[in-house]
Amino acid sequence: MTTVRLPLFPLNSVLFPGLVLPLNVFEERYRAMMRELLKTPEEEPRRFAVVAIRDGHEVALSAPGLPDRTAVPDVGPAAGFGDDPVKAFHAVGCVADAATIRERADGTFEVLATGTTRVRLLSVDASGPYLTAELEELPEEAGDESGPLAEGVLRAFRQYQKRLAGARERSLSSGADLPDEPSVLSYLVAAAVMLDVPTKQRLLQAPDTASRLRDELKILRAETAIIRNLPSLPASELTRGPTSLN
Repeated sequence: MTTVRLPLFPLNSVLFPGLVLPLNVFEERYRAMMRELLKTPEEEPRRFAVVAIRDGHEVALSAPGLPDRTAVPDVGPAAGFGDDPVKAFHAVGCVADAATIRERADGTFEVLATGTTRVRLLSVDASGPYLTAELEELPEEAGDESGPLAEGVLRAFRQYQKRLAGARERSLSSGADLPDEPSVLSYLVAAAVMLDVPTKQRLLQAPDTASRLRDELKILRAETAIIRNLPSLPASELTRGPTSLN
């Protein structure tokens, strides 16, 4: 078992290997993390782990709020995550490699990172200025029939895109060709389809690529059928995920 200790960045979203993660970092605990990462030489990876929040708040309360306006705000590296932070997070996350860490004049940071490797959360340490975690690296196994499944998912995803564009009364952009490598495709589809965090988390922690693709095929068919029967979709931007506030 290969383990590693890395800074931990909890989010209300799921990061997949190969996907880009933009961050607007303003909380002091995460600013401290970025200042520490900047000490790493540019030629070396500036890595931290991203985990999806199961129970807690991405941004800690910084002022008294409802229902008790006199309540003292929670502070510290584990603020918003309870007495045992490990229980507040999903067990499988993703390592992020920060290609860009840019400090602004006000001390906040603009960060652009890319997901690299899946990891399992073993323990969380809240003794420092920011959370760190002991993590077990998870290999990506192909599983049975990942190649044929990838072909089916690719066709289903293109149909989903067409239905989504039609429901939003927009033309479908051709964009870049989708990858045909099964694991890469499985992560791209998992990130692109409009799903809630628990479902995306289920896809992230699938035991192998084939299992993830099999699940995605069912999801894509179901979602496409739903869109087909809708006269239109709400005006919210459905094809883009929001940049994390933190």
